[in-house]
Formats: sequence, C-alpha cells, structure tokens
Amino acid sequence: MRKISLFLGVLFISYAAAHSALAASLYIDPATGSMARGDSITLSVRLDTNEAAQECVNAVDGVIRYSDNLTPVDVTVADSIFSMWVEQPKIDKENHTITFAGGIPNGYCGRIQGDPRLTNTIVKLIFRLPGFSVGNGGITASSSGTVEFAPETTAYLNDGQGTKAELSTYGTTITLSDKPGPEIHDEWQAEIDADNIPPEQFSIDLQQNKTTFDGKHFIVFNTTDKQTGIDEYQVMEEPVSRLFAFTWGRADAPWITARSPYQLKDQSLNSIIRVKAIDKAGNEYVATLIPDKSMRGVSTRDMILAGGILLVALLFVALVLMSVHIYRKRKRSKKANSDVTSNT
Repeated sequence: MRKISLFLGVLFISYAAAHSALAASLYIDPATGSMARGDSITLSVRLDTNEAAQECVNAVDGVIRYSDNLTPVDVTVADSIFSMWVEQPKIDKENHTITFAGGIPNGYCGRIQGDPRLTNTIVKLIFRLPGFSVGNGGITASSSGTVEFAPETTAYLNDGQGTKAELSTYGTTITLSDKPGPEIHDEWQAEIDADNIPPEQFSIDLQQNKTTFDGKHFIVFNTTDKQTGIDEYQVMEEPVSRLFAFTWGRADAPWITARSPYQLKDQSLNSIIRVKAIDKAGNEYVATLIPDKSMRGVSTRDMILAGGILLVALLFVALVLMSVHIYRKRKRSKKANSDVTSNT
C-alpha cells in the first residue's frame, strides 16, 4: 500500500520467529471523550503487539476516517515510536481521512518492562469543535462523532518478508455538545503555548548518486521535536560570493518550504546551504552546510561575471588599439602636410 512495500526493503530488519496467529492492535486513546463548543481533544494512535508470542511490528500503513461533524486541526508525530516515514501524516478534509505510513528499524516489540509510560504512540490527532449554533452542522446536545480505522489499514511483521500482521483496530466515540462548557478545554493550544524548546539539533547530508534526481546534488535532513512536533522544514541556498544579493538573516531572505530529500538549485555548490526546522509552536533550529572547496564547480553566475569582465577587457584593448591607430594616422597626416609645405 502507498510505497510501504518499498519502505520495508529499506528498513534494517531483524528477523524474528514467525507465528501463524499473531494479533497486533491499533487503537485510539481515549476510547471515549467529550467536547463542548470551542473545545479541542487530543487523540493518540497507539500500537500494541502480542508480547507473549514475541511479536514485533516494523511498519504501519494507516487510514483513519472521522465523521463529518468533527474538525481535524493538526497531526503531530512528537514522541512517536516511529523514526522513519514514507508518508507523513496527512489530513484530507474533503474525504474525511487522515493517512500515514511509517515504521521503525528492528520493529516495535511492546513496552519495555518496568517502564510505566505508554510508550507506544504512533501519531497524535487533534480535533476541535467550532462554535456552532444549535442545529448548524448537525451538532445537537446529543450528537456524537467517531474516529476509526479504515479496513485498508495494515501492519507488517518484522520477519524479513513484509508479512501482514493479523490486526485488530479500535476507534473512539466523542460526545459533542452545542452548548459551551464552563470553560474552554484546549489541551493542544496549552501544549503549544508551553513549548519554548527548539527542535533537536541535526546536520545536513550532501549526496549525489545516479538513481536520485538524475545524478544531481541533493541534501538529506531530519530531526525531531519532543514537545509539539516538527511543523515544516525550509531551505535556503546563500551564494558564497555575491555582488547585489541579500544578507542572511533579513526578514525577506528567500527561505523555501521543502522536504527531505531536496534537490539543490545551485549544482555548482557555490552556496552556503541552510535548513531550518520549525516546530508547531514556532521554535526554530537552523543547520548549516558549507560544501568543501574541492567539490565546487564554476557557477553560471561566475561564468556570466567572468564573461562580462572578459568583454570589458576586450573592449578596453580595442579602444586602446583604436586610439593608437588614430594617433598614428593623425601623426602621419601632420607630417605629410608639413613635407608638402616645406617643398612649396
């Protein structure tokens, strides 16, 4: 499903014993909830495995459906047990679905013994109930919304063969009220307001191979944010030497929203490469890469500049030669006139 088979081939898989009847489960926590007008709720998508049977799951291809009286506002992978993503969680409001595809090298085999925390979160879903009036959008005092897994949701065993796990799924039901509560409950906004920690530090990896971007230079980057999660990445290529270019740090510096891997625009590598990771609270971390001088080629800009300098030099030489020619011609003409005058 959606590239997951290719993804399984990339993971460094540890081969676990095969079992014919294993029962992994995906569930949404909490199983029930309630929202009044203006509230939001955070739902965790969690993975359990059959620890008694030593079951390990290394990838999940998820499709979540939600009822049309719920409004998803965000998805975060902060604190996710998955470290690799084929498809980052994506909200499709038109089809009322949230999709994702990711995994973990060596597989997830269950909670570590002695750890009291629920360290089995894959993604977190945030829904909000806008301030509807009575009857608007089908919201009444007795309405309920649902969030559940679609049948095509699939988990894969860590058996080296990409075997589909026998999977049980459990959704959630949320009671919706058109009446506002005594106060607005917005856990997600509270988390964002409390997050003043930037994303984890990371480095930029410069690569080039024949099978990616037609052999052109590209960069690979990734980091995590344990509080609210990464919102987006931005890339900037700042020329190492420039005449009338911007200065890095200006408000109008040309940051480009991007994702890894990213094909560089300056294939001559005559640019300082910066990648900015921004979390959902707006905190930033900027990684910088300066390509080694031995890797740099001649840029188009340098070629144009060199060509311009050469053209100016040629024009100057031509002007000097023309001036000399005119001077000599005038000198010969003056001498000829002088000879004619002396002869007469």
